[in-house]
Amino acid sequence: MSWIFGMGGNTPESPNLENLDNVSDKKPSPPPSSSSGEAYKFDSSALERAAKAAKELEKSKHAKEALDLAKLQETTKQIEYQTKIKEYEIHLEQVRVEQKRVDAEERKKLLAEETKQHQLRSQYQDQLARKRYEDQLQQQRASNEENLRRQEESVAKQESMKKATIEHEIEMKSKLDAKKSEAKALARAKAERENHDLTMEQLKLKASEHRQTVLESIKTAGSIFGSGANALLSDWDKTLMAAGGLSLLALGIYSAKGFTGVTAKYVESRLGKPSLVRETSRFSLLELVRHPILTFKELRNKKSSALKDVILPPKLESRLGDVAIATLNTKKNRGMYRNILMYGPPGTGKTLFAKKLAMHSGMDYAILTGGDVAPLGKDGVTEMHKVFDWATNSRKGLLLFVDEADAFLRKRSSELISENLRATLNAFLYRTGDQSNKFMLVLASNTPEQFDWAVNDRLDEMVEFGLPGKEERERLMMLYFDKYVLTPASQSKVKLNIEKFDYSALCKQMAEMTAGMSGREIAKLGVAWQAAGYTSEDGLLTKAMVISRCEDAIKQHKQKMEWMSEKEKNDSRYTRQNSIH
Repeated sequence: MSWIFGMGGNTPESPNLENLDNVSDKKPSPPPSSSSGEAYKFDSSALERAAKAAKELEKSKHAKEALDLAKLQETTKQIEYQTKIKEYEIHLEQVRVEQKRVDAEERKKLLAEETKQHQLRSQYQDQLARKRYEDQLQQQRASNEENLRRQEESVAKQESMKKATIEHEIEMKSKLDAKKSEAKALARAKAERENHDLTMEQLKLKASEHRQTVLESIKTAGSIFGSGANALLSDWDKTLMAAGGLSLLALGIYSAKGFTGVTAKYVESRLGKPSLVRETSRFSLLELVRHPILTFKELRNKKSSALKDVILPPKLESRLGDVAIATLNTKKNRGMYRNILMYGPPGTGKTLFAKKLAMHSGMDYAILTGGDVAPLGKDGVTEMHKVFDWATNSRKGLLLFVDEADAFLRKRSSELISENLRATLNAFLYRTGDQSNKFMLVLASNTPEQFDWAVNDRLDEMVEFGLPGKEERERLMMLYFDKYVLTPASQSKVKLNIEKFDYSALCKQMAEMTAGMSGREIAKLGVAWQAAGYTSEDGLLTKAMVISRCEDAIKQHKQKMEWMSEKEKNDSRYTRQNSIH
């Protein structure tokens, strides 16, 4: 409203809110100098003009509207001023928030740096501790070696002194014995010279008495046999009695021989085991006498899961679990057992599962090998009947496992099978023609395509055992590393130590490296790890040694595969030549 009072532009305007941020940074301007008098001079004409303008405005009909307009303008300016103040306060709050965020990031960076420094310090301290521990071990090892060397030197000195003493004693004793022998020989020669005539007389007398005794014995025996023969021939009753006695003696000998044979067969079928059976869990008195400790251990074995320690793919484990349940229920219900064929590469767990299946179902097991049948020749038929007679006499039921069954169950039309082996195969087919509730037949083969068609007809189920996959190999690695390395290392009596490293990560790494290897090859790899620890000087198995044995096993596996491929090529070439001829 400065224009109402006639002040015009001399009235100070409202401060510019856009420059409020710089208000605090500006210094107050100095007052005007006292030398300029006009700065403090009062303008009275301005007041007069303002009063005149006010009077004119009062007389005007728009006075009230002008006043309201002025008030509205002033209110608008105040609102704008307050708005700018609020914006400034918001800006200050944003600045403070940004400052807090920056401070928080700085503290976070500082905390991360402190954590990193702490970790580095901990790692350095851990390295120092390990270094001190290794130095202590090395010093202790050196001290032990020095003590052992001193002990060996002391023992060597004692042994050398003892050896020298024994040699001196032997030398002295030999000299003394030589002197005694010489003295005895001289004395004996002197006595013989003195008693030569007396000795000769004694020898002549003994010879004469011996000759007279022999002649008298011959005369007495001749007279006895002569009188007996004369009495026998002159008396017919005595002759008949003698003949009857000899006949009874011959009959008794023949009867005893036959009874002994029958008894032997009964004992073999009931108490012993046939010669074709390589291994069995069936209790027998003969096995108890031969191997009492192993027999008692087998009797103490309790039932366990059919898939315990048998690592197979999940799908195959599920199928074999169904087979185990069906076999157990068949045993409980006294049903007919089913014959099974297990085929696949060697070392994939066929024999192991057969044993576990027998233990799980409460049956006895017997293991035969097909390669043992061919060398029997014409006795193969008899031995085959003995096996099945022995199997049918089992009270608990018998799982008859035939490993490498294709060795004697091959096609009868093949030229490679002999007449004796063909007869043995016929005996096998005759004894397995019907289902049995006494024994269960389990065949294992790497080449089932060589089976005779009649053998395939007797099979109720066929299960393929493939090579282990990556997950199965990792589980096998952990199983055999624990069995052959970790468990022996935890025993105080075994001199085997293990370097500290991540066992599970190493087993996973080796599982990726050993693609195509069988479970048996991985088991042999576990034995190789154990042997490597035993052959080291300090009995320490390191990570490098484990990986080295694994790489050697991989090389050997590749070499075997090359040999196998060459053998298959040669076999196919031989088959083509025979077909041409």
